[in-house]
Amino acid sequence: MKKIEAIVKPFKMDDVREALAEIGITGMTVTEVKGFGRQKGHTELYRGAEYQVDFLPKVKVDLIVNDDQVDRAVEAIVSSAKTGKIGDGKIFVYDVSRVVRIRTGEENEQAI
Repeated sequence: MKKIEAIVKPFKMDDVREALAEIGITGMTVTEVKGFGRQKGHTELYRGAEYQVDFLPKVKVDLIVNDDQVDRAVEAIVSSAKTGKIGDGKIFVYDVSRVVRIRTGEENEQAI
């Protein structure tokens, strides 16, 4: 099993969810986060004064998938979240050693 953590632009979240649903992945956790990478924020103008915005709004999507679903899930996220502009985000893939469903006690593949 693998954990896929994707950081995407907020307005792309619905597209990502739909793309994952199309390949049969419906369970995920979504968190509103702030951060920056190479783009290092940007400047904005407010009431005539310029100011630096260091942390930009992003959405973090966490999902656990079977090993055979990883490549399709990553491809779905990339194709649905990509705008071609700086700040599109990143995807991280981690090994997961154990999953337990609290309600039933099911473990691993049966728990996801």
